[in-house]
Amino acid sequence: MSKYYFLLCFLGTAFLASAQEKPKDSLSQQLEIVHISAFHINDSLLNAPAAIGIVSAADLQRNNLTDISPALNRIAGVYMQSAVINTNRISIRGIGARTPYGTNKIRAFYGSIPLTSGDAETTIEDLNIENIQQVEIIKGPLSSVYGAGLGGAILLTPITAAAPGSTASITSTHGSFGLVKNNINYSLDTPQSSLNINYHKLKTDGWRENSAYNREGVTLAGELFRKPHSKLTYIANYTDMKAFIPSSVSRESFEQTPSLAAPTWKAAKGFEDYTAYMVGLSYEFDLSPGIRNNTSVYAATKDSNEPRPFDILKQKTAAFGGRTQFTGNFHIASLDSRFIAGFEYFRDHYKGKTLENLYQQNNGVGSLEGNPISDTQQYREFYNAFLQFRIQFSPKTEIQAGLSVNTTQFELENRMPQSPPETYSYDPIWSPQLAFLFKPTSHQTFYASASRGFSLPSVAETLTDSGNINAEIKPETGYNFEIGSKLYWLDKRLYTEITLYHMQIKDLLVAQRVGDDQYIGINAGKTIHQGLEVSIHYNASLNGTFSVQPFATASLGRYRFDTFLNNGTDFSGNHLTGVPSNKVNSGIMITSRFGLYLSGEFEFVDRIPLNDGNTMYSDAYRIVNFKTGYRFTLLPGFTSHIATGINNALNEKYAAMVLVNATGVGSATPRYYYPGLPVNYYASLSFNYSF
Repeated sequence: MSKYYFLLCFLGTAFLASAQEKPKDSLSQQLEIVHISAFHINDSLLNAPAAIGIVSAADLQRNNLTDISPALNRIAGVYMQSAVINTNRISIRGIGARTPYGTNKIRAFYGSIPLTSGDAETTIEDLNIENIQQVEIIKGPLSSVYGAGLGGAILLTPITAAAPGSTASITSTHGSFGLVKNNINYSLDTPQSSLNINYHKLKTDGWRENSAYNREGVTLAGELFRKPHSKLTYIANYTDMKAFIPSSVSRESFEQTPSLAAPTWKAAKGFEDYTAYMVGLSYEFDLSPGIRNNTSVYAATKDSNEPRPFDILKQKTAAFGGRTQFTGNFHIASLDSRFIAGFEYFRDHYKGKTLENLYQQNNGVGSLEGNPISDTQQYREFYNAFLQFRIQFSPKTEIQAGLSVNTTQFELENRMPQSPPETYSYDPIWSPQLAFLFKPTSHQTFYASASRGFSLPSVAETLTDSGNINAEIKPETGYNFEIGSKLYWLDKRLYTEITLYHMQIKDLLVAQRVGDDQYIGINAGKTIHQGLEVSIHYNASLNGTFSVQPFATASLGRYRFDTFLNNGTDFSGNHLTGVPSNKVNSGIMITSRFGLYLSGEFEFVDRIPLNDGNTMYSDAYRIVNFKTGYRFTLLPGFTSHIATGINNALNEKYAAMVLVNATGVGSATPRYYYPGLPVNYYASLSFNYSF
């Protein structure tokens, strides 16, 4: 029961507080109705018959302005593991938990630009969180709009203008282990256009050996040609990053010497180094009264170099695509109705080669390029057409339905060893969706939904151990059934959201290790994902001076292999690897009329199965974070913000990320653990001038 203690305490406190009448005052007691992006058929979270987690700009900045994982982990059903800044894994309802080193089976967008590569890998951690206006996390396979992603989708909205007029700001953050982040922003907003340009530089020495990190980036976003019925939105982003890699460690090292790097990675001074560009344009206009079109085009490139102890990997990726979406109203027998229909195209060109790493012959200097080992290029493209509509039968009831079809094809060419190009395509994948919504009042919603989704194999999963296309590999597919409620209470001071879901996944993709960093994919069985998600937010005012906003979220899950046979071993009935069954987050934010605030957060993560046989588990852990700050006015139009915080205040020893099904080389012990940061501190100072 101890793991639910904080949640139960919060529930009691919230309802006791709500029993007392509070006078109306200048600090608003009501929670705001949350609006969601134009990707949806609705514009309000309350009217969307789906589990959607919202992270605001204020939520993103409740930590040290460098790490997005604490904000995402406040969302029920979402678990982001973060070994170091550049090594992360996001899973939603257990989907994606078995990915070895990154995030897949989840589609992500930055504005209109996909952050998911043709290799099905999603990377969001290299974006500057101070330049994100809102994050939406759609949980479950709602593929009728978002494309391939069994786990769901993550929509990040860039800031296109900070405030009306001209605004300039600078923020500097300093913390433990050499953490330094500097952020400079200029914004211009007029009735006809907006501009937001942001530069940031982030570096840290890291608390483990060989874990230094250095990143800088520039983001440009805004709107042009604003008119009542049209506008053009533009986005451009540049990132230059170099991060050394300490890698995972054994249980013994995790417990006794967690700050040490894996010996081979330390000797090779292994790192990841890349530059990335992405640009996008989106034009939104009224095609006719009641029908609106949003058409976007985008392009992205990435050039990376990653020396590892066993080889040196060089990769180049170039992608481009477009999306058009029509939204409008129509009438069926006098019933109010609305639709979204659209089409998306994406093409990705990947070049990758490996070379020998002669670091052992380099006099302790680190990696040294040797002879080439492999040279491969792949083209991948997909087409996704979708239709979604809602029909309102009465002010209290409506139905939503959708359908998408996806076709994917790719071409592989091996240049070392030389072989003829191979092509392959999947049969069209149809993904239906159906939901029913009931609103007994304008501030209370109940819904039930059913949907089908899919996830495509990564490049590595489509290949055999000889480097050829494996035509036997199938995409994962699954069905999701859920019921939920979104309810405002107590004059909109209390918000509760409860979701119960059941997912069935078949043709489970398993990454099977065949070398030091070589995996092949197989379809090995079925999994069952079912659980309960609870979110509670409360807002109260104390004497008109202080606003108190406690929250709690809980994910109670049961994730299991239904049928799973791998290498002759039957794992059916075992717990799904890489995901905790239960997770609880709670916290409180206290703000004042005179600019002082205090934030405290608690996170509990249950133990995690480390291998498919369930013979090894990581330990459960509890993390406590605090932050306090003061916002004040220096001169008219000139404001400042000073803040300081402490993360992992109880100095908990925990695994910030795990490597599932790790194997030891030779007689070495398997390296399952990425140790999490010990207690660490930070402080930030910012100045903002509006003119």
